[in-house]
Amino acid sequence: MEKELKIFSEIVESLLKDEVANPVSEVIPAEALHSKVDIRLSEKGIPDDTFNKVLTEVVLKTPKTSSKYFFNQLFGGRQPKAVLGELLSVMLNNSMYTYKVAGPQVGIEKEIIRKSCELINYGDNYGGTFAAGGSMSNFMAMLMARDRADETVISGGLRHKMTAYTSADSHYSIPKNAVFAGIGREQVRFIPSDNNGVMKVTLLEEAIKKDVADGYKPFFINATAGTTVLGSFDSVNPIADISDKYGLWLHLDGAYCGSVIFSKKYKHLVDGVHRADSFNYNAHKMLGVPLSCSLLLVKEKKHLNDSFAKDASYLYQTDADDFNLGKTSLQCGRRNDGLKLWTLWKSVGTEGLEAIVDNQFALADTARDYIRSNPDYQLYSYDDSISICFNYKGLDPEVLCTRLYEKNKLLVGFGSFHGDTFVRLVTINATNNTEDILNFFKELEAEADLMVPAAMAT
Repeated sequence: MEKELKIFSEIVESLLKDEVANPVSEVIPAEALHSKVDIRLSEKGIPDDTFNKVLTEVVLKTPKTSSKYFFNQLFGGRQPKAVLGELLSVMLNNSMYTYKVAGPQVGIEKEIIRKSCELINYGDNYGGTFAAGGSMSNFMAMLMARDRADETVISGGLRHKMTAYTSADSHYSIPKNAVFAGIGREQVRFIPSDNNGVMKVTLLEEAIKKDVADGYKPFFINATAGTTVLGSFDSVNPIADISDKYGLWLHLDGAYCGSVIFSKKYKHLVDGVHRADSFNYNAHKMLGVPLSCSLLLVKEKKHLNDSFAKDASYLYQTDADDFNLGKTSLQCGRRNDGLKLWTLWKSVGTEGLEAIVDNQFALADTARDYIRSNPDYQLYSYDDSISICFNYKGLDPEVLCTRLYEKNKLLVGFGSFHGDTFVRLVTINATNNTEDILNFFKELEAEADLMVPAAMAT
């Protein structure tokens, strides 16, 4: 491995230098990829010198999601201590299903779950697991809700038309998961949101009452802590009142912004999280941990066991079930996603994670203040969100974002809400500072102003 580690160090050094000189990689059109980069596989291998050159080229031509010019998705940046943990997990190559093959890594995962559940006051019967992402966490929550609502499903399959409820602005994984769970998309009720993107709770209860009257079996409510477009937070307590009243499972999808649990200043955005039956957050989003690092937490661990435990004598041969994590996971073989969060958390403490979260909101405030002070901008989003949605000089946001991308200026996306389309700036990279946010607007305005004469002419 010594030779390969040396190659790795050299390529990483080249990448870090290139991120400074060229923070946005050259865009390679999909149809030109094979002609621009040597990615084809062949029968025979290639010499090491050629291999190193090709590999370096592939790395440098890949979009730079950790640069200060990347604002396109709900992740970004690079926390060095977390990267260290990720690299070590690759070298260790443990699978997390049994203590026999993972050892101390099981303890690390359990400690992260324990501390996370402590932060949301989940009590003594808590449980949790690491999933492959937010969509998988939402799926597992739906399965547990289904199985609690009808225990015969596990052996006999679905016997009722079950209904699930979620905001019209929630993540697309909810209807997709309903298919996988045997519920069906037609049994997902999309509850309208208000002008801030928050689910209308009165309409939620009306939908449940109608389904009960029509002979359906309601079983699951999905609330959102950070919608994908506006970054909105559903009001957990009023929704929990309804879930309690009708005996439905309440899941709080915090994949995007659930990490506010680490912040004393912003934790109020998920007031009532302790009342949810399950909750998830993605550490690869607000905390800046490398992809993927998604936690699913449950108030009652028994539901993980009820839905996912299955004995296998060829696998579970030593130690208590509590240390054989495959018993509470949808997956069997599962990579070690906990170590990278642990190395970050261990090094900076909970206070350090709080600072990471708070800085993102501070950067969002900087962006909103800039927009509000400039009459050429129109703001569509609101305070207490790290998604800043706006338009500039009435220009088409799709055209503007595409142009910035194709000209290697910025990576930023656009979104839509209640009929409006706009640029969506996400300040999720906590390694950025105020200057980086102001530079974003400088770059955007420079390119946009080149578009203004053409836009006026049409």
